[in-house]
Amino acid sequence: MTQNTLSEIILYPVKSLAGISVSQWPVIKTGLLYDRKWMLVDGEGQFLSQRKLPRMALIKTALTDEHLILSADGMEDLLIPLNQTDGEIIRSTVWGNTDDALHVSKTVDQWLKQFLNTDCYLVYQPEEAIRPVDPDYGIATDSVAFSDGFPFLVVSENSLATLNQDMQLNLTMARFRPNLVISGCEGYAEDHWREITIGSIDFRLPKPCSRCAVPAIDPETAETDKEPLRTLNRTRKWQNKVYFGQNAIHNQSGILAVGDIVQVKVIGDKQPPL
Repeated sequence: MTQNTLSEIILYPVKSLAGISVSQWPVIKTGLLYDRKWMLVDGEGQFLSQRKLPRMALIKTALTDEHLILSADGMEDLLIPLNQTDGEIIRSTVWGNTDDALHVSKTVDQWLKQFLNTDCYLVYQPEEAIRPVDPDYGIATDSVAFSDGFPFLVVSENSLATLNQDMQLNLTMARFRPNLVISGCEGYAEDHWREITIGSIDFRLPKPCSRCAVPAIDPETAETDKEPLRTLNRTRKWQNKVYFGQNAIHNQSGILAVGDIVQVKVIGDKQPPL
């Protein structure tokens, strides 16, 4: 019998910019360390994403011991200190949830404006901030950084393989922006998972992930196509939304590493019930 394993770990330091694939990484109270710790907002404090600005996909991210690095074609690399303790407070909103965030700097804003051709501001979630998970799906101690709603997104390799076969294409996993990629299971096996353990960390999977327009954006070119949303509308649609992957919440901190064994502890009815 094939063993389920963790085959990839990806974090996204800045919400909706390119991610970083790592071989092992710490998990803290909000999820992967530095995952969605920064975010772009507009003049009203509303978060910005590839939905509105597809060119955000072209900004690469990297981490050193002291800095977040942003890079893009035609731009000098931008170094941002990892830990920020002061700055103007900007009330920042993610899907109707508004919290205090720290403005990073005008220099960073100008860099982003030059590349994205729009006014925007980079903000940072302060260490003392607590942004809870939706209580309909989490418990009082569950919290996130600037992700849409959950600390983790879990997708299996064979779910993508199944979708690619349905499309007769070879799209990459980067389209779907998961945090944890699982190998060894059948396509869409994660639809049945309710509780799993990866290495020494336990996870709850309370809700499937409904997909917006971002998977239709090519992360290498920022161009938009009809796939995979056209096929997902045919094969993975429920109650007027399409689904791919499972949202997950962790029960404790620790270290995740590629190659960790994935144990399925509790299964349930398929979600969504396709």
